[in-house]
Parts: sequence; structure tokens; C-alpha cells
Amino acid sequence: MTSESRPRVIALEEHYWDREIAATFAPEEFNARAPSLIDRLYDYSELRIAEMDEAGIDVQVLSQGAPATQRLDGPTAVRLARDANDRLREIVRSNPSRFAAFACLPTPDPAAAADELERCVTKLDFKGAMIHGLTNGVFLDDKRFWPIFERAQALDVPLYLHPATPHPAVAEIYYKDYLDDFPSFLTAAWGFTVETATQGIRLVLSRVFETYPDLKFILGHLGESIPFSIWRLDMALSRMGNKDRSFSFRDAFTSHFWITTSGNFSNPALLCSVMEMGVDRILFSVDYPFVDNKSGTDWIPTIPLSAEDKTKILSGNVERLLRL
Repeated sequence: MTSESRPRVIALEEHYWDREIAATFAPEEFNARAPSLIDRLYDYSELRIAEMDEAGIDVQVLSQGAPATQRLDGPTAVRLARDANDRLREIVRSNPSRFAAFACLPTPDPAAAADELERCVTKLDFKGAMIHGLTNGVFLDDKRFWPIFERAQALDVPLYLHPATPHPAVAEIYYKDYLDDFPSFLTAAWGFTVETATQGIRLVLSRVFETYPDLKFILGHLGESIPFSIWRLDMALSRMGNKDRSFSFRDAFTSHFWITTSGNFSNPALLCSVMEMGVDRILFSVDYPFVDNKSGTDWIPTIPLSAEDKTKILSGNVERLLRL
């Protein structure tokens, strides 16, 4: 495929760090990061665009990297999120053909988070928002957060559920024995997947989609393994003993979630996701700078799908979802 005829490549789980938000992070958030990674998180233009060009990525949808504002107190989160979103708008405005943005939300104050989402979408032209992990130990399905969902539905924008470090009690019981040798066991190797998949499953079980039938969510890493388990989830949740045996986990999940390829460039996993979700629900992402751009775009020619389906994944689906 020539450069003139190739589809646009849009990547939408692509991170940066706002310096003021990053100043609230604990030292361990930095200690495990290579200096080159930190440099890329703080680079908003020259290096980032050069590496996009090298890999053939046309657009990045930028988002504040974890842990963002989900672990702060309400007033601090509100102030930092608003200021960071204003600065992100200037980053996008400096190169609007290459960048778009997801808002950082102060979820410790749900009402303020809903208002900030509306401000970012209507005033700053953001395309939705990203939320990192639990909010001070509370899962997102808790009804205190439903005003955010109500506003997201009204604005017709998606919320991206992104991993953050698992709850300390879970880390202590499930992961600590192996962290000296395999620190990534707690994070990208497994802990992130379990925590974020649990968020997604709990949202379906909360019946939030019956209250907000047009609410939209995005999950990264090819759906945090949920597509592989969706048949079993659907079957087990409809067994005798469950409150509503007519409830369909599959219908709710596949109607309200989109999934991205961020950091999971596996053809078997992709084909499973396409078969369970449908190709229209799959969106290309890299997870830059935690994953190298070229590892994502070098994978594209090997994907065993038609050119039409690849175009949907690389840009067509996200153009429709985010109205890019």
C-alpha cells in the first residue's frame, strides 16, 4: 500500500505527563522509569512528532498518564485537572492536525468532574476523558460517580478506563511475593489487567447502561482480556442462582464498550476480539511512550484481516466514535 493510498493511522491511548500533576506523584512513580521514558512523557512536540513520523502515525489522542488525579483530594484534583486541561488544549492547538485530547477528570469530586468534562468537550474541543484506576480505593460503578456518566452520555463522548496500580490490599495479597523479581507482575503484566477488567465487569453488573443507554466506554490492551472470557462470563452470570437469569453480559458489553490494541499486538488476541466484539469495536492504539510506536505500526502489515477491516481499526472506527 503506497503512502498516498494508506489509511490514516490514529492512536488514542498515547500519554504525556503534565508537570504540575506529576509533582504530586510518589517517588516510586519515577524510580521505575527509564530517563528516556520520562523525557518522552514530558515532550509535547518535537521528539513526539518525530517518532510519530518515523512510525507512520498521523494523529495521537493525548492523555495524562497514570496515576493522574484519581488519588488526590477533591479540591486539589479539581484545581490540577482544570489547569492541566487548559495546558493540554494549548499543546493540541500548537499542532491540531497531529493531536487531539482526552480530558483529565477530578473524579474525587464527581460533580466537578462532570462539569470539567463538559467544559473540556464544549470549550476545549476534547474528545472524551480518561480515568485511571480506582478513585481513592472506590470502583467507578459506585453511584457517586454516575453524574459523570450522565454528562458523558449527554455530550456523546466516551470515557476511557485506563489501568492504575491495584488497590494496596490486593497488591499485598496477590502480588507482593514476586515483586522483587518481577515488578511488572503488579502492573502491565497482570495487575493492571485484573484491576481494569474488574472495573469494566462491575460497570456492566451495576446496570448503569439501563439508566444511560447511550453511554460509551473504551478499554485498552484488547479489552483487558474480557473478549477471551466473554462467553464464559455470559454463561456463568445467567446460571441458576443469579438474580436475573435473562441478563446478558455479552449484549451489554458489546453494545457499550470499544477496545483498543494498546500494547497488545497479538494476532490471535486480535482475531478473538474481532470475533467476539465485531471489527467495528476495535481501535488502534500504541500506549506511547510506554510502548514504542514502531512496534505497533510494524505489526499492522501482519494483521490477517482485509484492507477494509484494517482501515476501520486504524482510523475509520475512531473517526466515527470521536468525530475526528
